Amino acid sequence: MTWTRVDVPVATRAPTGETAAYLSSGPDALLVDPAARTDRLDRAVAERSVGHVAVTHHHPDHVGAVARYADETDATVWARRGRADAFEAATGIRPDRTFADGTTIPAADGVTVLDLPGHAPEHVGFVTESGVVSGDVAVAEGSVVVGAPEGDLRAYLTSLRRLYVRNPPQLLPGHGPTVDDPRATCQRLIGHRLRRERRVREAVATGARTADEVLDAAYQKDLEGVRDLARATVVAHLEKLAVEDAIAWDGRRARPSAEAGR
Repeated sequence: MTWTRVDVPVATRAPTGETAAYLSSGPDALLVDPAARTDRLDRAVAERSVGHVAVTHHHPDHVGAVARYADETDATVWARRGRADAFEAATGIRPDRTFADGTTIPAADGVTVLDLPGHAPEHVGFVTESGVVSGDVAVAEGSVVVGAPEGDLRAYLTSLRRLYVRNPPQLLPGHGPTVDDPRATCQRLIGHRLRRERRVREAVATGARTADEVLDAAYQKDLEGVRDLARATVVAHLEKLAVEDAIAWDGRRARPSAEAGR
């Protein structure tokens, strides 16, 4: 099965200013992440018999035209099981069916759902023999925001490890170029997260207590325009470390774990 990529200009914090929609080969093609309606995406949809619409996750820069394309194609709309209400709130349309990890969507010769949470709780990928439509789990350059309250770094690292083990031919991301070496990219992103985690832990150990204090100590660079994203990421790191008993964190102040009972 092949995928057609259409980059859609949309309001997004991603540097590209676009989100990639993907359209599988047919019959009953699957349309993934129609972020907005454009003439180019209209033409691509018109050239296929679209039977299914789904999204990798519910962030606004991935779901903006789900309802419109579903209505025009009369396609079956899919959402993550247990997240149908959140899907409806994000897209304005109720899903017809739900999927879980391992579900096969009957588009062409079949598309398999792969759970990849972390960037968002419902985040999934769509697997075919040619690769994985991977949303925002990985990027070829830079890193992915995994920020509180919805971001979960423990889940995100597990998702990267799942992709590393699976070792697909390529990752087809929501932003930026195709990832042609998934294992190397997963290793790079895991390493980046673990280095950031060490800096967060060191910041707490040397006296940083609030999220903003940890942020300033852990990043030590100009965060103009992205400070809110970086702060949300720091909170996600603090939450992960607290679950692992590496630090104490009550949602407002952090302490080294040795001080937790004091």
